[in-house]
Amino acid sequence: MKQLNVDVAVIGGGTAGLGAYRAAKAHTSSVVMIEGGPYGTTCARVGCMPSKLLIAAAESVHQIEKAPQFGVHPQGNITINGREVMDRVKRERDRFVGFVLEGVDEIPAQDKIVGYAQFVDNNTLNIDGHTQVTAKRIVIATGSRPAYPNVWNELGDRLVINDDVFDWDDLPKSVAVFGPGVIGLELGQALHRLGVEIKLFGLGGQVGPLTDPEVMSYADKAFKQEFYLDADVKVEQMKRIAASDGSKEDKVEIQFINHDGELETFIVDYVLAATGRRPNVDKLGLENTSIELDERGVPTADHYTLQTSADNIFIAGDASNQIPLLHEAADQGRIAGDNAGRYPDIRAGLRRSSISAVFSDPQIAMVGESFKQLETRLGNCGCFATGAVSFENQGRSRVMLRNQGLLHVYGEQGTGRFLGAEMIGPNAEHLAHLLAWAHQNKMTISEMLDMPFYHPVIEEGVRTALRDLNAKLHLGPEMIKHCLDCGPGC
Repeated sequence: MKQLNVDVAVIGGGTAGLGAYRAAKAHTSSVVMIEGGPYGTTCARVGCMPSKLLIAAAESVHQIEKAPQFGVHPQGNITINGREVMDRVKRERDRFVGFVLEGVDEIPAQDKIVGYAQFVDNNTLNIDGHTQVTAKRIVIATGSRPAYPNVWNELGDRLVINDDVFDWDDLPKSVAVFGPGVIGLELGQALHRLGVEIKLFGLGGQVGPLTDPEVMSYADKAFKQEFYLDADVKVEQMKRIAASDGSKEDKVEIQFINHDGELETFIVDYVLAATGRRPNVDKLGLENTSIELDERGVPTADHYTLQTSADNIFIAGDASNQIPLLHEAADQGRIAGDNAGRYPDIRAGLRRSSISAVFSDPQIAMVGESFKQLETRLGNCGCFATGAVSFENQGRSRVMLRNQGLLHVYGEQGTGRFLGAEMIGPNAEHLAHLLAWAHQNKMTISEMLDMPFYHPVIEEGVRTALRDLNAKLHLGPEMIKHCLDCGPGC
């Protein structure tokens, strides 16, 4: 077995791993990166980028279908060529992956070890039995994988995860999507708009990442108007069956209780499991280390330094189970790698204000502290208030026939500081950025209202919600209906 002694070993070559490697290299040349799977990052290969490609195709169809509402009538029937749709998705996906691989190719060959690592102790890693690495410091950046009930494996190749969707050569006729979270909502709605018959099922009533009951209720109602959604379904049976339509591929038969309380049967080409993700830490041999684990078996780590209870081991990205988003993984990777490189001079890294988005239509976004977090921290004392705006009569939203949505903004009693927001609505991804910048700058609601607002723009809806909140915080006047400085329809 080959023996290596290094200053820093990074386990994983995704977004967090690459960031950790580069940050550690700024302090020492003795760094290796260990990767057993393909390089390319979850985002580029099977996550944010290919999903947006599919969503973009779906949006183009939706705009054509909506055109008659403007008095514009496209001639002829809309034809969706599934093979052409998926060909573009895969071509562009491969292009994005290529950009990542170009960066990986720049890493010296001697710094890359191929294989899966397991801990022997706090400083020793065994890589597939061919190499033993003794490292002074180690960064865990092993990412995550889809999680679903083991019994679903009985469906064989009729069960797919989001990774599999982007390898389809053609669009199927029907899909049952389980999990109305970020992945399920995005892919389910996109497939529906591309002509695939879908039903979206969930358990417990959760829709997207939302925690505000009113915003979540609005989202549930809005999506049900477009496609079948039951966020708390009762499935009686799900089994693989032989096709009866003359095709060679088996189907899946799902029996469930529908909205009318009746038993309904849905026969589909595929079941798409979008029921969450699990950190890839269960096969690392963590039991051979002194690392403290949480109830899910994930290493606990300091939020600002990413240092675990074993002071020479750090964790970053989806493996940390903190905030599984690309920009967070990149930040965490840099922090963990920097601290592994400069150890023992550990430093707190910049943790930006929380921001997340679901690229459904309407879009969903969350900023800062969630409603649930605020209820837990401040709810008992009534120390925060909520400002609201509906986008149904908001001027620019109605102009574009995108007038669906509800925005809630939260502010602290006494200080007037902006605490967070949850929303569903048009251009929520952009509204969320404005609010996240305000949150990170610790602005008050009054200071945010002093910022410029153009007319007519969707952002005027944000101003309406902020005015409502300022009044509820007793820091500003009551809302004035049809205020003159807003212009019509704000």
